[in-house]
Amino acid sequence: MTAVTETTAMAPKSVVRRRGRWIDDWNPDDERFWESTGRRVARKNLVFSIFAEHLGFALWVLWSVVVINLANAGLPMSLSEAFWLTSIPNLVGSALRIPYTFAVPRLGGRVWTTISASLLLIPSLLLAFLVPSGWLATQSHDTRFWILLLCAATAGVGGGNFSSSMANISFFYPERKKGLALGLNAAGGNLGVAVVQLVVPLVVLIGVPAAAAKLPRHEVHLAYAGLIWIPFVVVAALCAWFFMDSLTQAKADTRSYVTALRHGQTWIMSVLYIGTFGSFIGYSFALPLVIKNTFPEFLAANPFVATYLAGLGFMGALIGSVARPFGGWLSDRIGGAKVTLACFTGMAAFTLLAIVGVNAHSFGLFFGSYLVIFLLSGAGNGSTYRMIPVIFGELGRAEAAAKGLDKAETTLRFKREAAAVIGIAGAVGAFGGFLIQLVFRQASLGVTAQVTAATSLAEKQAIAAAHQDWSTSALWVFLVAYLVFAVLTWFFYLRRSFAVSRVPSLAHAGV
Repeated sequence: MTAVTETTAMAPKSVVRRRGRWIDDWNPDDERFWESTGRRVARKNLVFSIFAEHLGFALWVLWSVVVINLANAGLPMSLSEAFWLTSIPNLVGSALRIPYTFAVPRLGGRVWTTISASLLLIPSLLLAFLVPSGWLATQSHDTRFWILLLCAATAGVGGGNFSSSMANISFFYPERKKGLALGLNAAGGNLGVAVVQLVVPLVVLIGVPAAAAKLPRHEVHLAYAGLIWIPFVVVAALCAWFFMDSLTQAKADTRSYVTALRHGQTWIMSVLYIGTFGSFIGYSFALPLVIKNTFPEFLAANPFVATYLAGLGFMGALIGSVARPFGGWLSDRIGGAKVTLACFTGMAAFTLLAIVGVNAHSFGLFFGSYLVIFLLSGAGNGSTYRMIPVIFGELGRAEAAAKGLDKAETTLRFKREAAAVIGIAGAVGAFGGFLIQLVFRQASLGVTAQVTAATSLAEKQAIAAAHQDWSTSALWVFLVAYLVFAVLTWFFYLRRSFAVSRVPSLAHAGV
């Protein structure tokens, strides 16, 4: 049985774990307990949580690199089919985020982190042994596509890791330190996107002569793209099993989720998170494919970038990941709604510049614009997540004052609702990434149909070259969406007359 032992009034509190590394008595808000024992235990769990979540994001986005190498592996796909192969793991990962959140209270953080990390072996092994197999190459095109789609779908298990990891770590830290801990956990996971897009293009070319790799068609080893993650996944699962802990206090609060689903603020913030995190993960999946099919002249003139760096797609994910904690930090100082509004306005402006870049066939203008969009989406991830507890904290205080309720009890109830909203918004926001890829796919259908109908390779190449601006229709949709998100942010959280009339303290809460 876990217990906190205390020999004198000032003796440090220590944690004793029972079988299964369960901790029954955990009170991080007790300063003495935190300084003597809690900080060390929480930090250890955070480190292994970040490691497992980092791998989850890496496997989740792995197919963003795989699809641009399928033709070289003898498995050519149309542009619209390629977008389905990057969209399906995004969709599956979004759907898994809610059940993953409830898995931690039911099984414990240690057991569930071990299980969720181990599940990453499925997409790794399929990519290592099934996708590059000679058997798959002998199947019809339609059969190959559906098998590849199934393999890509299994990568979605990595997308759910974020919710369970964030829920688990939130229980280990005191309220005053949760912001930094959750920011580090999220940023460490997001960095997995950049790592996979930097490492995998290099790994699949191991053993391929440099001169051959520069050719438009060259040998690739897709098996390596799966094999490279297997030892890391095994280490992550073993570390979780042997070194992480589970807290009995991490109980599922189903009532808070049900209540949150009926709250209008839940859906407003979920929609805003579609614009921030949805943009980050959607563009992370889609950008390498968009670059390959929009700027073939640039990639042909820069074979090193095209071959080894996947069109530099990793840079956007890297910048967006690093910007996330900065968005939260800036929100603490000037207010989350102001930061979110600035992010959406900037994303709209730089999307317009990206459109100009496509029309002018300027890779530099397009790519530079998207680096800023990634920066702003990452900062917006931090600012929107910071807004949620502030909004619900103010709503709780306002309700307690208006109805004469117990302030502490009401505040705790709304704090639990805020935690539920974070989980809901995380799932809805991730679904926004699927919507972004769906829009790109729809924009590509016209070109795909014409290329498919062409009878010769030269005709196919001529049609593709004549429609390099295919992505602009999708970009216009995104531009309008960012303007709508900006208006929603202003209307609900910065328009003083509305905020004061609906929630008297909200307008002055630093939301």
